[in-house]
Amino acid sequence: MGLTAIALNCSLKKSKSEESSTDKMIGLLASELAKHDVALTETIRIADHDVKPGVSSDEGEGDAWPDLRRRILEADILIFGTPVWMGQMSSIAKKVLERMDAFLGETDDRERMPSYGKVAMVAVVGNEDGAHGISAHVYQALSDTGWTISASAVSYWVGEAMGDVDFKDLPKVPDKVSSAAAMVASNAAHLAKLLKDSPYPGVEG
Repeated sequence: MGLTAIALNCSLKKSKSEESSTDKMIGLLASELAKHDVALTETIRIADHDVKPGVSSDEGEGDAWPDLRRRILEADILIFGTPVWMGQMSSIAKKVLERMDAFLGETDDRERMPSYGKVAMVAVVGNEDGAHGISAHVYQALSDTGWTISASAVSYWVGEAMGDVDFKDLPKVPDKVSSAAAMVASNAAHLAKLLKDSPYPGVEG
């Protein structure tokens, strides 16, 4: 049976407002994952859901996170997508990472978080610099909360400084972006297969 992936689009815009460049990058990664028998089950636009601020897995009435958390953890691979805003990840992306902080207190009898054995990859798009800084912060947060990061785990595009061209509006995906996405997907799929066949053993509590 093949592996599954799920994507989180942390754009500030709701899905009904307009097409998202982050979705385009997620789609590029999904198409590369498919070449390794990894199926994208869904892309969740976080802005469409009422994810409450906080650091627990359930922040009470109306909180959409518990159901999203369940769907995220059912997949083998997470594509974590964020646009660049003011040189940083979006506020929604940071909120998602803060909600994952709860994993630290949700370990099993071998002290493994619910995200152990699952691989994360990162998608970043924007019209200004910030991709390397964002991936560094996202890598650390994902690692802290139990996700495994493969080699070369980020696929990104940033436009010219002060420019007004979005990734979604490019007539063609640049060759270097395509080749980077192919490597990101290949590495993530390979690592996810290894971890599925041989999970982390954890330690005795």
